[in-house]
Amino acid sequence: MFTIYKKEIRSFLSSLIAYIVMLVFLTGVGLFMWVFPATNILDYGYADMETLFMLGPYMFLFLIPAVTMRTFAEEKKTGTIELLFTRPLTDWDIILGKYLASFTLVIFALLPTLLYYFSVYELGNPAGNIDSAATLGSYIGLALLGAVFTSIGIFASAITKDQIVAFIVAFFLCFAIYQGFASLANVNDASNFSYWIVQLGIDYHYASVRKGLLDSRNLVYFFSVIALMLLSTKLVLGSRKW
Repeated sequence: MFTIYKKEIRSFLSSLIAYIVMLVFLTGVGLFMWVFPATNILDYGYADMETLFMLGPYMFLFLIPAVTMRTFAEEKKTGTIELLFTRPLTDWDIILGKYLASFTLVIFALLPTLLYYFSVYELGNPAGNIDSAATLGSYIGLALLGAVFTSIGIFASAITKDQIVAFIVAFFLCFAIYQGFASLANVNDASNFSYWIVQLGIDYHYASVRKGLLDSRNLVYFFSVIALMLLSTKLVLGSRKW
């Protein structure tokens, strides 16, 4: 697994895609937080990072599929996937190595936003007038959200040879699981059915974590979705033996 992990990290960092994706993500978040009139912190007047945590999931919808689209699709297109299967590695070694490498890149993209936190911390009146505990919870929520989106992206890349198709499928699935259930629940707000449907979506659990409710139900949900998507990827790769 670690062999694949190191190979993927080297591959990511030796290509322009990784740097372009991270630059676009950080530039987009920075513009919304500090420049655009409707969302920038200086005009908003409150020492918080609500803009980042509201827009972060939507930025991830583009960032993460761009990161994961090549993981299996490129290997299939170039034929190197067959060579990979001949090495003394299990399917899980390959899947987890690629998954962890992709997630590491997502974390690398998220880490520079800590500069925004320290900037807001110093700009508060008085300095430090920011809810650090809530901010930490929101970062954990965003990291868990990124972990789920990464598992979906890995699955999307495993079912096709075309990177563009993998990107589109990953974007659609991520958007559907993030907003789709909430939109479906809004069709009939008053019913118990809507109450249960909304809890199937990521948005509900992400919002709970952002409030500091890091309880077992939210964690079980995130890790269950990750496990389901990685298991689906395993089934797709295992289908070559059928």
